[in-house]
Amino acid sequence: MDHAFLLSVFILLAAASLLVPLSKLTGLGSVIGYLIAGVLIGPSVFGLIAEPETILHFSEFGVVMMLFLIGLELQPRELWGMRAKLIGLGGLQVGLTLVAISVAVNSLGYSLPASIVIGMAFALSSTAVALQVMQDRQILSTTPGQSGFSVLLFQDVIVIAMIAAIPFLATSGGSADAGHILHEASDHAPAAHGAASFGPTGIWRGLAVVGVFVGMILAGRLVVSPLFRFIARSNVRETFTAVALSLVVGAALLMGWLGLSAALGAFIAGVVLADSEYRHQLERDIEPFKALLLGLFFMSVGMSLDIAVIQADPNLVIGGVLALMIIKFLVLYIVGSAFKMAPSSNLLFSALLCQAGEFGFVLFQFARAENILDPALISQCSAIIALSMALTPIVLIIHDRFIAPNFASPKTEGERPINQKNKVLVLGFGRVGQIASRLLHTQDIATTLLDHDGDHIEFVKQFGNRVYYGDASDIDLLRLAGAADADVIIIAIDDAEKSTQAAKNIKEHFPKAKIVARGRNRTHVFELMAIGVDFIERETARAALAMGRSALELLGVAPDRAKQLSDDFLFYDMQLISETWQHRHDQDAMIKNAEAGRAFIKQTLNADKNRSVEQDR
Repeated sequence: MDHAFLLSVFILLAAASLLVPLSKLTGLGSVIGYLIAGVLIGPSVFGLIAEPETILHFSEFGVVMMLFLIGLELQPRELWGMRAKLIGLGGLQVGLTLVAISVAVNSLGYSLPASIVIGMAFALSSTAVALQVMQDRQILSTTPGQSGFSVLLFQDVIVIAMIAAIPFLATSGGSADAGHILHEASDHAPAAHGAASFGPTGIWRGLAVVGVFVGMILAGRLVVSPLFRFIARSNVRETFTAVALSLVVGAALLMGWLGLSAALGAFIAGVVLADSEYRHQLERDIEPFKALLLGLFFMSVGMSLDIAVIQADPNLVIGGVLALMIIKFLVLYIVGSAFKMAPSSNLLFSALLCQAGEFGFVLFQFARAENILDPALISQCSAIIALSMALTPIVLIIHDRFIAPNFASPKTEGERPINQKNKVLVLGFGRVGQIASRLLHTQDIATTLLDHDGDHIEFVKQFGNRVYYGDASDIDLLRLAGAADADVIIIAIDDAEKSTQAAKNIKEHFPKAKIVARGRNRTHVFELMAIGVDFIERETARAALAMGRSALELLGVAPDRAKQLSDDFLFYDMQLISETWQHRHDQDAMIKNAEAGRAFIKQTLNADKNRSVEQDR
């Protein structure tokens, strides 16, 4: 195998492995990490990778796979329901942004054709960046996510028309033969995320588009599902992966043949298979390839960033980036407002799509071939696109920290507690507190219920529960709730720190009350034991033992024996906790005691088993 190729692969993987986790941990996100890694290893800095364009063309297939996976999550009826946003929202955004940027660029002295091409390129957003951020934040199903996805999908379609328009712009007032221009545009169009076009032209092309889409739908229903069932019966996992990849590649090739976007074809293929029972298997098989290629795509964008171009005219490039993102943000916000988006959703939607995208690189190559843009201007515009993509995660961080909090819904509060003279006070009405209070209710024991989550209080009120609002660690609030008159106080809150503080306050200020507390883990149990809590229940211990007991029974152990083992294990484990607690400040002693305790429990349970066998004899 070629040594240079292996070295390039190693450099790419090593750079990503070092910088992406670091970027993620610092809160910048994985996209910024990939972009920084690309800049550092690219020609502009260390020059470890000499030809980033080759990697860019290959890694663009990661965007194609991402659209396929998104299509799998979107049922056909959901796509039909998005048609208003797809055409209206997407069309308005592209149209208004194109006009605004074209006018701005033309006013700087550039020719009208050049201004329109730059306007078209900058009107498009980055499918790769925006969708990756949406997936990371899990907001694809929200209003900003659905709206953003609709705009991106429209852009994937309209880019074909933009490519077809470039030869018209290259002529003087459109005097050239229109048929020749359309034929030439058709030949070039598929370069946008696709292969070279060699398919039908004219009216036959329109019929072919319809035929291919109908064929994809029929093949998804009649061919692909039976094929998957056959492969599933063969139980050869790698074959399933090969077929999954073949579907994506095949859809991309078909779109290339038609002169359409490969990403659009993959998305349609995903939607066709969204109803398949093998959808989740397809997602698992494609996801690793998508993630790797998408990471390479972001790195190649970073590598293609020419630092020398920025240094030659930093005012133009940086000013261009700021102007692009501000204009686009304002247009997106206006369009979102026209579609009656809530301000908070609209701001996030605008921040997600205010960058330029990877299709811009494609449009510039066509414009260069038609002599509309010169190489120097293309380099500057490409730098503006790459920087806008790199700045998107930072724009979103600014949105999250400084803008979104101003639109956050006010925290719901509930009714302040009153002293009902009940004998039991329950602090925390979540899954633990609810079960405990329900058991008491079966014996007509009245309880005063307290919780700190106003929204949850409003929810449980629908089921007839009267829960008061308040912080369980607040002494004055506990007094208002009747802690001084309570015989038992159940601490069922899931915050270990607040639970410990509440137990301390109750012990100090309401010593008459017995405390029953929920222990989150052994460390929390030790803290509660140190306070002198009357009864502590580890929240997962009995549930875990019930699962273990069921497993023993399924393995053939007699139910009575399994129950005895479970009960004895709990008894001895509680003894072990009591012994270990005395060494809680000495970690080495705790570890040694825990090891000895586990051995003791195993030996004791097996000794009990042997005694049972002897007695049976």
